[in-house]
Amino acid sequence: MRRPFKADAPVKEGPRSNREIRVPRVQLIDEEGQNLGSMPTDQALKLAEEAGLDLVEISPNAEPPVCKILDLGKLKYATQKKAAEARKKHFEDGDKVKVTLKFRGREMAHQELGMKLLLQVKEDTQAIAKVEAEPKLEGRQMMMVPDCGYKRASERSGRACRGRS
Repeated sequence: MRRPFKADAPVKEGPRSNREIRVPRVQLIDEEGQNLGSMPTDQALKLAEEAGLDLVEISPNAEPPVCKILDLGKLKYATQKKAAEARKKHFEDGDKVKVTLKFRGREMAHQELGMKLLLQVKEDTQAIAKVEAEPKLEGRQMMMVPDCGYKRASERSGRACRGRS
C-alpha cells in the first residue's frame, strides 16, 4: 500500500501584521511617515485600528522592531506588481528563461492539461518574447524555452541575447 503524498505546511509569505506581531514594544511609524517613537504593541495596534488600517512589521531585525500603520492589501498588491516587473526584466535583459512542468503520479495521464498551460504561457508572453523551443515532453517533465528577443526588431534597440555568440 502506498503512502499518500503529503505536501509541506504552507509557509506564510510577507511581513507579520496585526496580532502576528508578538514583541512587547515596537518603533511605530504612522500612515504619513511620522515616527511616533517606541511604544507597547497593544497601543500601536489600537492606533492602527482607530485609523482603519493594519499594523505591519517593516523591519523585524531592528531593536525594537519597526512597524508601520498602512493598508496591508495595498502593500501586497504593490509587492506583486514589483515581482511581475522583475520577471519581465529577465526577458528585457536578454536572460534565458526555461519553463518546466513536472508531472507526478497520475498526472502523466493528463499531459494535454500541461500542454494547454504551456501554450497559455506562450500566448501570455508573446508580446515580450517569442518561443525558441516549443513545448515538449522529456520523461516526466514538459518544458519550453521562450526566446529573449522581442517580437519586433525595432523595439530590440540593438541588444542581443547574452546566451548567443
